[in-house]
Amino acid sequence: MENLFDLIKYIFLGLFQGITEPIPVSSSGHLEIAEHFFGLEIQGMSFALLANTASLLAVLLIYKDDIKRLIVNGLAYLKSKDPEAKSDFMFIIYLIVGTIPAGVIGILFGDFIEDNLASIKTVGITLLVTGLALWIIRNMRGRKSDGELSYRDAIIVGLAQAVALIPGISRSGATIVAAMGLGMKQETALRYSFLLYIPVSVGGMILGFSDIVKDPYLKELALPYVLAFFASLIASYFSLKWFMNIMARGNLKYFAIYCFIVGALVIFFS
Repeated sequence: MENLFDLIKYIFLGLFQGITEPIPVSSSGHLEIAEHFFGLEIQGMSFALLANTASLLAVLLIYKDDIKRLIVNGLAYLKSKDPEAKSDFMFIIYLIVGTIPAGVIGILFGDFIEDNLASIKTVGITLLVTGLALWIIRNMRGRKSDGELSYRDAIIVGLAQAVALIPGISRSGATIVAAMGLGMKQETALRYSFLLYIPVSVGGMILGFSDIVKDPYLKELALPYVLAFFASLIASYFSLKWFMNIMARGNLKYFAIYCFIVGALVIFFS
């Protein structure tokens, strides 16, 4: 019965993480909520890494054409300085620049954030902050496209991604809010946000690989981990597709309202 409960629990947590990862409501914050209020303790060190890897794979599948174009044109520009390929080459550079803040802050302050800012009360407060930020940009319609980005844009969005290391601050929400606040079109903001997720996620996967190897629950929870991985993959894929449609219709206010309600409830009951 205990093994069956583990299967159900990890499938649910995989779905939960997968649904909340792409949308601007903070997957890390929601996992904290699930653990605190529903007693769904996550054993071992591998779940978060596997679930995030599944979400990464979903992003790669959805943006595979953009990734292929960027690689082909980026290499073409390096070889021949083809002016038509320059914007895609620079987009890659801006992705690299935008990755640096989260990488540096994660290395320097990751332990501090985990030890001091991972409380359920913090999650409630930061969900309210996420909701407020989404509410502020809910009606913005930028004009800046992929080929019009700058180093300033990359640094500011990268800093926003670094702020999302705090549980309850949505990574996708923070980067999209920053991108749209800088005047990017919704499509460009969404693309830049999720392509920016790739290097950070890959870096986390590499750094966290040793955690899987050392996980004392690896043999015991191998099947639950695998099921959680596929649950997160499927949920992330469809959640991101759904969010892309939401962005196209400009309905971010509903996510803001959701964050206000959940954040307030978390603070009240914690």
